[in-house]
Amino acid sequence: MQTLDKVALFNPRPRIERVRLLNGRFCYVIDDALVDADALVQFAVMNRAAFHPVNFSAYPGRYLGMPAPIARRLDEFFAEHLRCDFDARRTVRMQCRLSMVTLAPTELRPFQSICHTDGQHVDERHSIQASVLYLFKDEALGGTSFYEPARPVQEMVELFRDSQQLTAREFTRKYGIAQSYLCASNDWFTQVGRIAARWNRIVFYDGRMLHSGDIFAPEKLSDDPTAGRLTLNGFFTSRRNAS
Repeated sequence: MQTLDKVALFNPRPRIERVRLLNGRFCYVIDDALVDADALVQFAVMNRAAFHPVNFSAYPGRYLGMPAPIARRLDEFFAEHLRCDFDARRTVRMQCRLSMVTLAPTELRPFQSICHTDGQHVDERHSIQASVLYLFKDEALGGTSFYEPARPVQEMVELFRDSQQLTAREFTRKYGIAQSYLCASNDWFTQVGRIAARWNRIVFYDGRMLHSGDIFAPEKLSDDPTAGRLTLNGFFTSRRNAS
């Protein structure tokens, strides 16, 4: 794997936009996040063969784990500029990876056709925050949207359980959710906000909020880092604030 030297240096004076969602929650958007975003794309290009299919989460594509120095820079940026806006007082675990959505709609499993949360197994004593940095210039590849359940709790529990167990055809027959990417409200989820993709834009949000990538044009997806939906994703497991 090629190493990074001065790549992935974050803007030391970021302008943070606090975006209110329809459910009263917030996410935080920063444009011009990296000093040289092109350098990180080139890192992805040089290490294209090292990307692997995601087999540990709902993410519908490929990933490349980031070297510790890069993860540390993202964690330091989060700690300095964003952590105070969340129920988070110290990062206890952090993950950082480059990701590309690559699956065609016909390849999606049911849990990839609905929204999801991060850190389902995170201890309740901890909170989890997430970030996504868009490293593509074609905004039609899609940003990130946020959702709330539209049905009673027990119905939602059953839907999420079945999304892990049923085939795509069985799931569509039972719930009326097509084998496709979620980009809008439906009978089961209400969209409460959307952040548009923009080159070198990063968004931070509570990982326990339901969210999904806005894949409006799946025909444009690619495993080429210079043409596909390349993002830098961060996940911060944090100790909650003292009550």
